[in-house]
Amino acid sequence: MSDVNLINNLWVILSALFVFIMTVSVGFLEVGELGKRFSNSLIKTLLITGIAIFVMAFIGFNTAFAPTIHGIIGNPFYNGLFLSGFSTNSPGILTGVWWSMTSNYFNTGLTTGTYFLFEAAFASVTLALVGVVALHKMKLKAFIIFAVIYFILIWNLPAAWIWNPTGWLYLMGVRDFAGGLVVHGAAGIAGLAIVLKIWQEEKKKGFKISPKVLPSINQEWLTLSILLLWVGWFGFNPGSVLAFNNEALVVVITTFLAASTAFLSTMGFKYWETRKNPGLLYTVNGILVGLIIITPVAGFISPASAVILGFLGGPLYIAGEKFFDKQKWFSDPVGLFPGHLLGGIFGLVMVAFFTQNAFAAVSGNSNLPNGLLFGGGFAAIQQLGLEILAVIVVGVLVFVISYVTLWLIGLAMDGIITDYD
Repeated sequence: MSDVNLINNLWVILSALFVFIMTVSVGFLEVGELGKRFSNSLIKTLLITGIAIFVMAFIGFNTAFAPTIHGIIGNPFYNGLFLSGFSTNSPGILTGVWWSMTSNYFNTGLTTGTYFLFEAAFASVTLALVGVVALHKMKLKAFIIFAVIYFILIWNLPAAWIWNPTGWLYLMGVRDFAGGLVVHGAAGIAGLAIVLKIWQEEKKKGFKISPKVLPSINQEWLTLSILLLWVGWFGFNPGSVLAFNNEALVVVITTFLAASTAFLSTMGFKYWETRKNPGLLYTVNGILVGLIIITPVAGFISPASAVILGFLGGPLYIAGEKFFDKQKWFSDPVGLFPGHLLGGIFGLVMVAFFTQNAFAAVSGNSNLPNGLLFGGGFAAIQQLGLEILAVIVVGVLVFVISYVTLWLIGLAMDGIITDYD
């Protein structure tokens, strides 16, 4: 292994460990926002982590990141089960690199183990985001079954389409740097399928509105959660360069600038609206929405653009929160929909506005045109169409597969919701 490839592997392994911190930190976030009566969130996020590593190693890594079959799904048998099983000769295990990390594709020299660890961590935290709407409403065993399907198909197909260099959306030119759609937007869409199935079962039980889960702030847990999530994003975005170079360090700056600016923007706009201290909850959600919005564009834009996007995050989150809070058929106290769904899709669309090719090229995306705000012209308009297309097709796919999975689980175990007190 060359010195450059060795450094790249060490960088991405370190980044993967930061991302793994984020899954359990989502559990801390639930407890921090909803109170210690939701401490089973910690068990849920630990289960998600274990299931993610197991299922992704078993087959999920292949269905997302092996060479695709007609651009749709990775070949499930490409590298064998459990990362080539007992073989000592599989490329990228003891020697060589994963196929998409060769000079024919991303050219970062990552081994199978390194890239697996990184993407398994991404899959894990994505389901943790989905799970915030399950709360105490969904049976744990139903959620576990859903998790298995999630790590084989629901998360993997969008990843295969957009992050796999042989995926059909990637080949068309769609770019989503670290998961505005593949992670955050898709998590929100899967969450919509969950709350719809829960509401249908609640109506059968005679509910006129879905029972709300009200915030019960625990300041220590909430502060710990946002600290760990913010630190975890150090691996989430900069690690997605898949190499340790100048652009990875630029992504550190864009990520932290967007988070800080969105925090200030959210607090400022909320104070302007209410003339009261917005409190810790808006501090946390302001930081989160900045991190979410910057995720799909972090490797394509300048630090100044990150500040602008962070500033827009404040009013976007506040407006989204008001809209989703009016809905009576679901409960979303942790903010999956105004934060991850709305913020992730907004950030993805901003690829077509704020991209600067010089930054994108260093992150391995030299074909990405300048955005509309930087003279991209018709090429940028085409990019906008591609990103919107991705939102539509991924949204339909994730919602349909998620809902059908939940419907089948409900048939098998007489519903997915718990018995309400």
